[in-house]
Amino acid sequence: MDRNTVIGIVLIFTILIGFSYLNKPSEEEIAAAKRRQDSIAQVEAMRAQEAEAQTENAKVQQSSLPASENGEATDSTAVAQNVKDQFGAFAEAAIGNEEFITLENNLMKIQISTKGGKIYSVELKDYQTYDSLPLMLFEGEDNLFGLNFFAQNRSIRTDDLYFVPSVSKKDIVVSGPEVPKGKEGRESFNEESAGENQTIAMRLDAGNGRYMEYQYTIDYNSYLIGFDVKTVGFDQLVSKNTNYLNFNWAFSAPRQERKSKYGEDRYTTITYKYFEDEVDKLSASETSEETLKTKVKWISLKQLFFNSSIIADTSFPTADVRFEYLEDDPKYLANFYTDIALPFESKPNEDYSMQFYFGPNHYTTLKQYDISLERLVDLGYAIVRPVNKWLIIPVFNFLGKYINNFGIIILLLTIFIKLIVFPFTYKSYISQAKMRSLKPEIDELGEKFGKDKAMEKQQATMALYKKAGVNPMGGCLPMVLQMPILFAMFFFFPTSIELRQESFLWANDLSSFDSILKLPFEIPVYGDHVSLFCLLMTVTTIFSTKLNSQATSSQAMPGMQTMMYIMPLMFLFILNSYPAGLSYYYFLANLITIGQMYLFRTLIDEDKIRVQLQANKKKAGPAKKSNFQKRLEKMAKEKGMQLPK
Repeated sequence: MDRNTVIGIVLIFTILIGFSYLNKPSEEEIAAAKRRQDSIAQVEAMRAQEAEAQTENAKVQQSSLPASENGEATDSTAVAQNVKDQFGAFAEAAIGNEEFITLENNLMKIQISTKGGKIYSVELKDYQTYDSLPLMLFEGEDNLFGLNFFAQNRSIRTDDLYFVPSVSKKDIVVSGPEVPKGKEGRESFNEESAGENQTIAMRLDAGNGRYMEYQYTIDYNSYLIGFDVKTVGFDQLVSKNTNYLNFNWAFSAPRQERKSKYGEDRYTTITYKYFEDEVDKLSASETSEETLKTKVKWISLKQLFFNSSIIADTSFPTADVRFEYLEDDPKYLANFYTDIALPFESKPNEDYSMQFYFGPNHYTTLKQYDISLERLVDLGYAIVRPVNKWLIIPVFNFLGKYINNFGIIILLLTIFIKLIVFPFTYKSYISQAKMRSLKPEIDELGEKFGKDKAMEKQQATMALYKKAGVNPMGGCLPMVLQMPILFAMFFFFPTSIELRQESFLWANDLSSFDSILKLPFEIPVYGDHVSLFCLLMTVTTIFSTKLNSQATSSQAMPGMQTMMYIMPLMFLFILNSYPAGLSYYYFLANLITIGQMYLFRTLIDEDKIRVQLQANKKKAGPAKKSNFQKRLEKMAKEKGMQLPK
């Protein structure tokens, strides 16, 4: 690679940075885009508010009617008739007062509202937001949660109606034995040390013994909530041509982590699993939607470290899912919307069983359910996923049982990985030492054949390698083996909830970037802060590259040597906003690599290697032509080239 090529690479990199800067939207464009966003939550909230306003108007009309001398409202019958015309058999449930019932175990606190009988809010008790507030997966009256159907030629939304709870207590807490660290939410612990459980019912009355009922079941030390929908006598109410009841679940997801384009914003989306098939998802960081036309096992409204998922007992026939990314909203990250079909068979009694999962994206916790929920944790592409699954995660979890400091855990994990590849690294250095020992002979071949006889030079060089017993590709083996591990770490650290809000040295949160300096401006790609771990990683990478270049033949691939110095500078920009744990790992790996290089220089006598190679050349005698060399000679003959004797 000549000087012009190097300059070209630098110019390309500069153009990319300039292009991203020049195409950055202005504040006015961002504001305009935000105004154009069709917020699902706002639209649905308006619909709910309109329905509520209609109900309240009915109340006001009834209370404001002039009273007769006997104290009775003269038009009360007309008002009651208007409500009945609007809601039919559900008229009595159209008016009521909203009350809340709290279900709580050792892991979460769930509020159930009598209005809609819905899950109003979910709080995870063991976690906090990045600014030390209680971690709410969702909350608020604007959330959608209920069934939509036609009954008696009327459109009924259970979200607008009032349910009657089966209990009088407002706070229900299930208790159990003390849970050791690391056993939170584990079914294996619950089987051995069972705690309490509680079921409550929220009933929507339709008169004459007809009703709909939501049953919620909470167990001690579990992130799962049982959810059963029962209908009695709905075959008399729902239109005969109805095949499905539509269950709508939608909410605005609050921000839980520090805003970063490589953090929570990058991993938030809707993920789903087809029944007895693969897991798929909508595009993250952009508004998208999908109609799932085949059976679905579960649908997850997923953020970086937590998710709210609905799981079918068997499967959901079809569903519509929609994700709206709110890039510039300081409070909310996205709007989630699901419309799930529940089969209706016009039977007197029907029952739909499902579950909710409200909890962390913790690989071991999700894997225990054996329904592929662990795929919510992004472990990378197919080629690197097994490395995370079978190597990194088990070692990381094992160390976490005995060590509380995650900086030390990452250090020990790095040492462990380096020990695994150490034999291959050693062989690589030996191969490089052999190549350096043959450098004088290779230089002589270069002078002998010159630039005009590249084919002859290549043949002679390969013959020299074979005669001396040197494999020119031997130095590439450690790099090939380490690449899957390097990429596995690239996916593991940004999605590892274990590192969330864990501090080490100057890094307050190893799952996010460490910032030692806030810049008064933003640099394209780089960001508006300075990450010290990223700087240390870059410096040690350059130094390690320099040592490695000294250990290889300086004439072998000079262009590649230059590229190896440019790559660390590129990663300085890219990794500046990645989690500190990732940069810290690469920094430690570089330090260990540098130490190994100095150790090999001390222990390996290159003079002895050269003597051995010369002895190999004398013993070898005339070298036999390899298949590769024969192919080279054939190609040369076809081109009319003169072959060396």
